[in-house]
Parts: sequence; structure tokens; C-alpha cells
Amino acid sequence: MNTMEDLAAAQANVKHWGDAYANDRSNNPDKFAAQRRDAAAKLRQIERSLKQQGLIEKTAQELLDEELDGLYPNAKSKTMVTHQGKKYQVRYFPIEQSRSRKTVKEWGHSWDVV
Repeated sequence: MNTMEDLAAAQANVKHWGDAYANDRSNNPDKFAAQRRDAAAKLRQIERSLKQQGLIEKTAQELLDEELDGLYPNAKSKTMVTHQGKKYQVRYFPIEQSRSRKTVKEWGHSWDVV
């Protein structure tokens, strides 16, 4: 069970590793990549948990995505549906990829108005 303090700590950790990377002069584009990736993943997990608990308010897009996911749980990429007089298309995108960028480790999706 996550708290708002956990969220603040995770945000500070993401900022710390982002600043460490930005201020590094070693000419290594992958320096701190694992730490930055892990910090961002932890922040996403905490935010998701707090939104499920109701401690953070969900955005209108997140509410729409949840509603359409409930109505169309097995929708494949680019599926188009009509909901409340508007056409929506589901779009999947990579959130986290492997270091080689050949493998997707985590997918995200959204329902976009067409």
C-alpha cells in the first residue's frame, strides 16, 4: 500500500537520476540508464497504485480508457468503436523497451477520438 510520501520519494528519485545523467560529462549515453529506467518504473507503479486507492484523481483520459476497456476488453490495436456518439480507436505504444530497443518490456494504450 503506497502513500503520498512514497510518491514524493519516487519523484525525487527520478529527478535525482535525471539530474545525475544531465550533469554527467563522461560522453556515455547509457550512463545511469538502469537507474533512470528503474526509478521511472517505480514512479509509474506508485502513481497507478495511488489512483486505484483514490488518493490521486484520475484524468479524464484515464477514466475514458477504463470505461472503454471494460466495454471492449479484448480490443486489438486500431480497433474502432462508437461510444456516446463519438468514434474511438485503441492505440498501443511501448512504455519501456530493452536496451537494444528490439524488445518491448511494458506496453501502454489509449483510446483516441477519430
